[in-house]
Amino acid sequence: MSDEASRATGPNGTDEGETRRAPRGELAIRTIAMPADTNPAGDIFGGWVLSQMDVAGGMEARRVARGRVATVAVDAMTFHLPVFVGDIVCCHASMKRVGRTSVCIHVETWALRDGEGERVLVTEGLFTYVAIGEDRRPREIGRG
Repeated sequence: MSDEASRATGPNGTDEGETRRAPRGELAIRTIAMPADTNPAGDIFGGWVLSQMDVAGGMEARRVARGRVATVAVDAMTFHLPVFVGDIVCCHASMKRVGRTSVCIHVETWALRDGEGERVLVTEGLFTYVAIGEDRRPREIGRG
């Protein structure tokens, strides 16, 4: 049996190794998934996860841009596994690239199952933020 054929896959065809590797990026948010955040199926609503990721990415973008930023795009989003009530949700953010006025941030969301037990990658995405000046217009990064 080849290495490819012997690799375990999880739900939605995700590579089990990929969803269990170490997180990439700085821990930006750590919160708990609550019953109020569920969808009709009882899992945590994807929009809630997306909003946590946007906040986490915005914190990293603000650090890189040294000032106010605004979300302009969610360039990619992958939901690997569901988030459950009681999971501790951790968003890790890392800078991918910086442009003249924008910054692209990769955000990974990990869930700690059973409180502090198993850690799995549940969601990841690329977010683009634009640096905003006092006039609320785009400004060059590195200039206040």
